[in-house]
Amino acid sequence: MTGDPMRRWKIAGVVATAVIVLSLPVYAVREDRQRAVWDAAELAPAFTFVGRDRCAECHEEETEAWVGSDHDNAMAPADSANVRGDFSDVEVEHRGISSRFSMRDGRYFVYTEGPGGEMAEFEIAYTFGWEPLQQYLIAFPGGRYQALSLAWDTEREEWFHLYPDRDIPADDWLHWTRSAQTWNGMCAECHSTNLRKGFEPETNSFSTTWSEIDVSCEACHGPGSRHSEWADLPPMARPQVADYDLAVPTSGITSRQQVELCAPCHSRRTELGDYAHGKADLMDHLIPALLEEDLYQADGQILDEVYVWGSFVQSKMYRNDVQCSDCHDAHSLELRFEDNELCAQCHRADTYDVFEHHFHEDLTEAGEPNEGTLCVKCHMPERPYMVVDWRADHSLRVPRPDLTLEIGTPNACTASGCHEDETDRWAADYYTEWYGKAKRSHYGTTLAAGRDGEPGAGAELIRLAGDPLYPTLVRATALGLLQRYSGIEATRAINTALQDEEALIRYTAATALNAADPAELVELVAPLLFDPTKAVRGQAAVRLATVPRELLKPYQLEALDEATLEYEQTMRYSLDFPFAGHNLANLYVARGDAARAEEYYRRAIEIDDLFIPAKMNLAVLYNSQGRNEEAEDLLRGVLEDYPDDHDAEYSLALLLVETGRAEEALSWLKRAADGIPERIRIRYNLGLLQQQLGRLAEAEESLRAVVDAEPRNLDYLYALADHYAKRGDFRRALAVADRMIATNPGAQIGRDMKAAIEQAIAQGGGR
Repeated sequence: MTGDPMRRWKIAGVVATAVIVLSLPVYAVREDRQRAVWDAAELAPAFTFVGRDRCAECHEEETEAWVGSDHDNAMAPADSANVRGDFSDVEVEHRGISSRFSMRDGRYFVYTEGPGGEMAEFEIAYTFGWEPLQQYLIAFPGGRYQALSLAWDTEREEWFHLYPDRDIPADDWLHWTRSAQTWNGMCAECHSTNLRKGFEPETNSFSTTWSEIDVSCEACHGPGSRHSEWADLPPMARPQVADYDLAVPTSGITSRQQVELCAPCHSRRTELGDYAHGKADLMDHLIPALLEEDLYQADGQILDEVYVWGSFVQSKMYRNDVQCSDCHDAHSLELRFEDNELCAQCHRADTYDVFEHHFHEDLTEAGEPNEGTLCVKCHMPERPYMVVDWRADHSLRVPRPDLTLEIGTPNACTASGCHEDETDRWAADYYTEWYGKAKRSHYGTTLAAGRDGEPGAGAELIRLAGDPLYPTLVRATALGLLQRYSGIEATRAINTALQDEEALIRYTAATALNAADPAELVELVAPLLFDPTKAVRGQAAVRLATVPRELLKPYQLEALDEATLEYEQTMRYSLDFPFAGHNLANLYVARGDAARAEEYYRRAIEIDDLFIPAKMNLAVLYNSQGRNEEAEDLLRGVLEDYPDDHDAEYSLALLLVETGRAEEALSWLKRAADGIPERIRIRYNLGLLQQQLGRLAEAEESLRAVVDAEPRNLDYLYALADHYAKRGDFRRALAVADRMIATNPGAQIGRDMKAAIEQAIAQGGGR
């Protein structure tokens, strides 16, 4: 055995703000070809922002369409032209707190619970959004603007709370005075043009600036100075330049380029810095969220607020070069056509807009138009966000009631307000009657199995991750889930994905990579230091932080130092969020700088004292320094706030074992093993502890369970054989030793174990 597994603390991971990618000719040539038009703009002399008034001088029609759009109304000063809420001394009661909205001398005020739970009056500085709700921003010290959680419903014309069913005390991260509602970091980039967040970690303050308060022309087209200079020339004197010298081309581009032009705002993401309004590669600016369990249904349907991109890139529309502007006017944002005319641009109305396809009558029993005939009702079901904002799922998927029965995902028939009084079985039966049984399985079944840690899901996740016919986001999600599975095939799949053409795949592979040997880690990850995307380079630096520097060649060391510095700068940009302090702390732990690591873990906790990863890893740091009482206090504090946090239970159990309290540790370890059944090693450790405490029958049950789950795992087989041998049950011990040899023929330990057992049998021991 290699060390005592009960003493191995695994540092908890969070989504890092940098990614890994392998820069190899297999994808670089293709990527360069796709990006050539964008790079030309980046290499040109500097562009500056000129403002929409300059654009409107020539582009009157586009300006007229834009005026009054949601982009135009994204943010505005709080004045009579922009404020939609009722400020006529209106009282609003929410969960015991009475707030009052009033107006004096053309200025708008709210009297409500402020910092520390104290009631106070605050002046409204800006409006935020236009419909179906409008929020209000209030200036705070340190350059902050806080978004009030009481918002105005523009349709019902009434005030409402964005978290109607939650008690949010003044010290909660979600309280309107705290970081979750700070406009500068949470909202600003997508509601203004040329936004520079300007967070200053040393003073914990913001100096946020913008060139225009709303989402204006240059938010999409990039800074317009060079185009403006070109347009100022007489027509005959204008040189032949690409894209009229626009910083960001928006015509003659691919579907992917246009969709990714919208993605910096219309995606759930981690930002890597201020948006440059000109970069082509999405992952130079952000890391898109995968189909994570708290964001998406297992089949990829929207769950939390994910802002369209992650849905649309799963769709067949996207794979067939449909782009945002095919359905939405790029300037007014309005739909190009009403109702089924929109879809009939591509889909034949005489095939799809007929009863034989949708099986709904044109009129309801009451004689009203039947919404069941609308394409979007079945293919783009809606969910409400921010209480009143209904948003459509842009994956444009075929309804699958059978998946509801199989994996519990919602379907458009019973979950979208049409047939809520019917059962899912009813919907599935009708679906089968009308369209027949689905001819192929859905990737949702594989992702659901992977989320649940089902032992047999590994092979399907490998297949899904490696199949380029599936959406990149789906493949990356499968790859991320694959890190839960051990084995040669899973390792090979992750290593192969490091060379994928897609940056998101390479990043996810680098995150999931499990290479214990530092030399192997260098071989696999060092090439990623030269990746063309910022996110990937940063993650490569993180993964190599623990590697002895002598294993890297001089040119690799230079690249590592550059990528590490870039990563640190990226994290410092986001130090107003807890994840950034946590990630920096992890980096400093890897580099052996415990003092700085503690500083940044504590910084993360100060921002959000319920941010579990920072507390967990700070406990690990304390343990490494012998500060076990402080580590235990942190872990018990996590379990007070989150009684079902099984990772905290596991860590506390390991700490208790280490400090000589094995009996007390046993219950925590069993709770963790039962709570995270897919984490087989937890039950393995439980079996070892049960054996140590003389609970032999329980130990056998635990160790047999882990061998059944991973029958080729040498550690687990060894533990079970050793358990039988210690009990004198050499017959069963010998059978397990034979399995060790059969499943791992290259490992000497199996043969050594068998020889020891045979020697014990020869000496007449056991049974």
